[in-house]
Parts: sequence; structure tokens; C-alpha cells
Amino acid sequence: MERPVFTASDLSRRSGNVIAEAAHQPVIITHRNKPRLVMLSVEDYDRLGDHADHRQTLTPETIGDELMTKIEKAVEEYANGKADSGGSQNADDDTDRTR
Repeated sequence: MERPVFTASDLSRRSGNVIAEAAHQPVIITHRNKPRLVMLSVEDYDRLGDHADHRQTLTPETIGDELMTKIEKAVEEYANGKADSGGSQNADDDTDRTR
């Protein structure tokens, strides 16, 4: 379904029509023939927030000393070949070494 499109001038001159349409479905507002904004109802906006990705990006400066220490230890263990394989086994590990 194609979204209704209004110009910024439409928004100034016919704001009631634009708002009425936005209450039913999101509308695109253009400026100089380019899409610039989307107007939508509060319900649609809240629905977007419910599906938002709330993951956080961390940097070495914001990660915290405890977690950074754990990461550094895991990297060092991996580099030294001591990494926990997480339960996966290499085909060579299935051989019986007691013979």
C-alpha cells in the first residue's frame, strides 16, 4: 500500500487534512520534492517503540572495567589455544588415546 504524500506547503495550508490522514496511517511530508518527514499517530509511534532494537553499543571507554577484564582474558585464552570450545568437539578429539 502506497503511503499518502503531502508537501510542506500542504502541511501549512491544509494541516487539518494532513493530520486527519496521519491519524489513519503514516503520511510522508516532502520538502523540495524530497521525502523529509513522516507524520503518524501516537498509537503507530508507540507500536514502533515496542519493536525497537534496544541493544546498546559499547566502546572500550564505556564498557566498564569488569567486563573489559573478562573480554581481555577470553581473548588471551583464545590466542593461547585455551579457549572453551563451548561443547563442540573436533573430529580428532574422538580418538581413543589410551591405546
